[in-house]
Amino acid sequence: MQIEYTTLAETLQSLTQGETDSVALMATVACEVHHADDRFDWTGFYRVTEPELLKIGPYQGGHGCLVIPFSRGVCGAAARSGQTQLVADVDAFPGHIACASSTRSELVLPVWNGMGDLIAVFDIDSNLPDAFTEEDASQLAQILKDCFAAVK
Repeated sequence: MQIEYTTLAETLQSLTQGETDSVALMATVACEVHHADDRFDWTGFYRVTEPELLKIGPYQGGHGCLVIPFSRGVCGAAARSGQTQLVADVDAFPGHIACASSTRSELVLPVWNGMGDLIAVFDIDSNLPDAFTEEDASQLAQILKDCFAAVK
């Protein structure tokens, strides 16, 4: 099953319209995105809970790492740089944190609130190598921007 981004965006818009609670939004986004595509093995958020520190938030899939410092891994790189991380082979990523040994590729996007503050990163893992595309990254970035614009 390949993801249909227009439908996903419309579904999320209808489910989250008017919602400003970031955790409620994260739970809904994680669920909808996770079930939208068979490539997605783990889908969830790591929230910025203190300076330079991410803690696991709402997610779908097996267990994840509980805490990730900005200085480590793909999620940390996305938080530290504010840039999307599209990793075709996690074993080739310096400092990759293996929360699940089955993960082969990863897509991590920074999540900003309506004030422009980094509030989380959105992490999608796949058991397939090179599972993600630039289209995945750009479409999901727009969905996240739309969903979290009202969060203060």
